[in-house]
Amino acid sequence: MDLMAIAPVTEYLLPMPLIESGDPVIGGFVARCLRDCDRAEAARRAFLFVRDEVAHSWDIQSRRVTRGAVDTLKHREGICYAKSHLLAAILRNAGIPTALCYQRLTLFDDESGGYAIHALNAVYLDARWHRIDARGNKPGVNAEFSLSAEQLAFPVRPALDEVDYPTLHVAPHPAIAACLTAHDDALLMYRGGLPERL
Repeated sequence: MDLMAIAPVTEYLLPMPLIESGDPVIGGFVARCLRDCDRAEAARRAFLFVRDEVAHSWDIQSRRVTRGAVDTLKHREGICYAKSHLLAAILRNAGIPTALCYQRLTLFDDESGGYAIHALNAVYLDARWHRIDARGNKPGVNAEFSLSAEQLAFPVRPALDEVDYPTLHVAPHPAIAACLTAHDDALLMYRGGLPERL
């Protein structure tokens, strides 16, 4: 898929609402965990941390709603939206341009449960964009960090009207920010409050 940047690469380094890359908490994490490695290794380490050490709210059946990067790092949990904000903040602080990307997916194995927008990231390394998905692995989901062959959590199934949106967002999409702001119970939000399309 051809990804579509909507801004100069340097803008994907900037702090944004919910992506508090300039916050000292994010900076402290980067200084502790990503020092003494090159950009590709820093991106890999950050990806693995968010994928494996920050729980997906639905997987652990937590009602806490985390929204921004700092809150998500503090509580070590969040849905894919919050996790994508955290990964973007960490990598931007480390000097790696990072975008937000979205997919429209079925909630379950077919369209009977409706659709929801899923969030992931893209990083700019080796003079091109690479999508990565730190949602968190579980049976049936096996996302990996790769700069050679994309391995996302959810391959899109066009026959089920699922969509890969090509746009590389600098800031969270307004529908995503509104969703997080409107809810204070992550399980209720996940069951029926997620936007179905952008």
